[in-house]
Amino acid sequence: MQRISLLHFLLFFYVVAALVFWGVSLEKQNQLLFENEKKLLLVEYKNQMHTADFQQQLQQITNKRDRRTKQYIAEGSTFLIVILIGATVVFSFYSRTNRLNKQQNNFMLAVTHELKSPLAAIKLNLETLEKRSLDAAQQKLLLQRSVTESNRLNDLCNNMLLASQIEGKQYQAIQEKIDFSDLVIQSIQQFANRFGNRFILNIGNTCSILGDAFLIQLAIHNILDNAVKYAPADSNITVHVHANEQWAFCEIKDEGEGIAVEEQQEVFKKFYRIGNEQVRKKKGTGLGLYLTKKIIDQHKGSVYLKEPKEKGCTFIIKLPLV
Repeated sequence: MQRISLLHFLLFFYVVAALVFWGVSLEKQNQLLFENEKKLLLVEYKNQMHTADFQQQLQQITNKRDRRTKQYIAEGSTFLIVILIGATVVFSFYSRTNRLNKQQNNFMLAVTHELKSPLAAIKLNLETLEKRSLDAAQQKLLLQRSVTESNRLNDLCNNMLLASQIEGKQYQAIQEKIDFSDLVIQSIQQFANRFGNRFILNIGNTCSILGDAFLIQLAIHNILDNAVKYAPADSNITVHVHANEQWAFCEIKDEGEGIAVEEQQEVFKKFYRIGNEQVRKKKGTGLGLYLTKKIIDQHKGSVYLKEPKEKGCTFIIKLPLV
C-alpha cells in the first residue's frame, strides 16, 4: 500500500509538473506570437503609429493575446481539477481497499481463534471424561462447559452464515406479530442459564412488533453477548424494555470500559473491532454488531449507543410498534 501510495504521489507530481511546464511553454509562445504580430504591425504602420487605425489594430492583437492567455488558464485549470478529482478517487479507493483487507485479516485471525478455542476446550473436556474417574458433579460440570463452548461455536456459525445470506439477499425474513417483551425475556433466560444470574430485567410495558422473531432475537443475543464479553464477570447487565406510542425500545447496559465517542459508529461496520486483533484479549469477530444493525435496519428500526453518563455502555434497539 505504501509503495502504491508513493507511486501515485510521484505520478501525480509528474503530471502537475508537466501541466505547469505546458502552461508556461504555451504562454511563452503566446507572448512570442504577440511580439511578432506587433513587429509586423509596426512595419505596416511605420509612419502612422499615432493614427487611430494603428491603435485599433494594436488593441486587437493585444486582446487576442489576452484571450489566448485566459483560454490556456481555463484549460489548464480544468485539466488540473480533473486530475485532482481522479487522484482523490484513486487514493480513496486504495485506502478503502487497504482498510477492508486489514479488517478481513483481523476477521480471519479472530475466526481462527474463535473456532480453535471452543474446539480445544471441548476436546480437553471429553478427554478428561474418558481418561479420569470423576464423580457425577465433576462430570456434569465438564459437560456444561462443553455445551457452553458448543453454543459459542453455534453462535459464530449462525452469525457468519446469516451475514452472508442477508448480504446476498438469500434470507427470506418472516413477517409475524411478535411479543417483543417476551422475546427479550427468552433471551435473558438463555443467557442466565449460560452466564449466571447477573441480568437485571425491567419490563416497563408489554409491546408487540412485526418481524422475524429469529432475526430479532439474534440481534438481541449479539448485544447481550457483547455486554457479557466486555463487562467484568461479577458486574450486572441491566435490560430495560419500554415503549411509547410509536416505538418499542430495548436498552442493554453493561458496566464495562465503554466505547470511545469517535468509535461509536465504527463498531457497527463489518469486521470492525477496537484495537489490534493480535494484542486484543477479548474474543470476537467484528460481525455481531454489524449483523445486529443489518437486522434492525431491515425491520425499519435503529440501533445506537446512548451517550454514557458514567462507566459502561448502553445499546438501544428501537423498533416500530404494530
